[in-house]
Amino acid sequence: MPIRNEAWPEGTPAWIDCQVDDPAKAAQFYAELFGWEIQDGGPESGGYLMASKAGASAAGIGPKPDSMVDTPSVWTTYFAVADADATAAKVVAAGGQLVAPPFDVMEFGRMFVAADPVGAVFAVWQATGHNGAAVYNEHGAYCWNELHTRDAAAAKAFYAEVFGFTYTDFDFGDGEYVVFTPPTRTESVGGIADESAKPADGIPSYWLVWFQFDDVDTGVARVAELGGRVLQAVADSPAGRSAIIAGPQGEAIGIIDPSKAVGEMPAPNA
Repeated sequence: MPIRNEAWPEGTPAWIDCQVDDPAKAAQFYAELFGWEIQDGGPESGGYLMASKAGASAAGIGPKPDSMVDTPSVWTTYFAVADADATAAKVVAAGGQLVAPPFDVMEFGRMFVAADPVGAVFAVWQATGHNGAAVYNEHGAYCWNELHTRDAAAAKAFYAEVFGFTYTDFDFGDGEYVVFTPPTRTESVGGIADESAKPADGIPSYWLVWFQFDDVDTGVARVAELGGRVLQAVADSPAGRSAIIAGPQGEAIGIIDPSKAVGEMPAPNA
């Protein structure tokens, strides 16, 4: 399985975690679904749990901070940076807001939480003792991070200014979709989906974490058994067979099996 033992390149989605009302309940759900091992960080961690696969860090599960107790449970995407404070200044200059200004997480790293100008929340991670996810692109590990936004133009301008992203556009026939590449990488590491034409239904712009799952149909059935629910039914695409599900506390994720791709990927727009 792919294992990373060093800090992720700047601008790469480097870590994921969820903030829930009951971390123990969430840990049980994901351990059953993904085969994760769960480790308690101890009293000094504030109830934060670490999930791993075969000893390699995969994700975090934590309690909601006091400022979030009345908000929905969510998964958060963290972007790797070399300097969290300098990046926070870029976020503000580009029109974003700091939800939680930069702070140290014990000896593990420095981080902050922010919202882009369209309202999507994300986090930033400056690694010291914890590099981020060590396992990725395999069953039970994250494989893609995707922004669903009500204003793609504003979102693209913001992330280009903050992280230096460049974009490649694709036409999937149901709205603009772009993949983004940090200046430190040669390959795309995530996507942005324009949802401005869809009914708002009270759903804000948000970052969606996708996990690789070797048999999505089995995964969806297991989700129901474990008390979760399906938000978007199983479907085929050139990227793979996928579904969007929610855990028992309502936090949404995507699961996808890239080996079950159907059809050809569209060519990039000129």
